[in-house]
Amino acid sequence: MASLDENDKRIISEYLKDARISYREVAKRLQLAVGTVLTRTKKLENEGIIESYSAILNHDKLGYDIIAISEITVSKGKLTEVENAIAKLSPTCAVYDVTGENDAIIISKFKSREEMSDFTKKLLSMSNVERTNSKLVLNTVKEDFRLAP
Repeated sequence: MASLDENDKRIISEYLKDARISYREVAKRLQLAVGTVLTRTKKLENEGIIESYSAILNHDKLGYDIIAISEITVSKGKLTEVENAIAKLSPTCAVYDVTGENDAIIISKFKSREEMSDFTKKLLSMSNVERTNSKLVLNTVKEDFRLAP
């Protein structure tokens, strides 16, 4: 685990609020030198703490009205291969190894029931996928993966 000081944490927090913010604006908000922000940002990128910068989209406004949580059971020894294949499918938002009765949980979003049906059938047709159990999300209370350090 990387060691972050307070300035690193404050810089990361600014990027979490707005990934398009300039070094100069971060420096101004945090009362730091622009060179300090630039150097620390590059260090955070090189260490893999900051992996990339992106926009947060409103999926509802883009028509992704259906969110599914799919639990899958995979033949022994093939979990990694199956998870990697599922991760490449376009509706897939997250793939997690889990403990318990199932081997993995998949979070995916769809614009129609037909898309979800096709996705589920694709999961079931994958070699080594033994079983799926899908749940539909009725209401999203919170969805934000921007955790501050």
